[in-house]
Amino acid sequence: MHSIQTTVEGPIDEVEAAARVALAAEGFGIVSEIDVAANLRAALGVDRPPLKILGACSPVFIQEALEIDPSVALLVPCNVVLQPDGARTSVSVVDPRALITDPKFARLATDAADRLTSALAALGGPVSETVA
Repeated sequence: MHSIQTTVEGPIDEVEAAARVALAAEGFGIVSEIDVAANLRAALGVDRPPLKILGACSPVFIQEALEIDPSVALLVPCNVVLQPDGARTSVSVVDPRALITDPKFARLATDAADRLTSALAALGGPVSETVA
């Protein structure tokens, strides 16, 4: 999976709050959230380290994308994943350029990736792009 990621100092709750602010500054709202650890504990009795998924969406991007092809709705919202890494927190997001490879979406996917990269950079850690 192609992703954009950073790891920053601080506990997951603090980094999540900062990520919400940084994403909002780039035009992304949080439309959903999943506390994976809490859900697995409730459903299966499994204890695992914290893992949070925020569903980020830009109304501007989604409107433009839906005008190009309504089936792009299958790819929203954009998942932002937070998980502890020792005393630090890892924040990653799927790279929209890898999700949407149709040339009709190239400019839009690049703009979204640039804004997501800026949001992660605002958290203060080094930002990298990876293929996992």
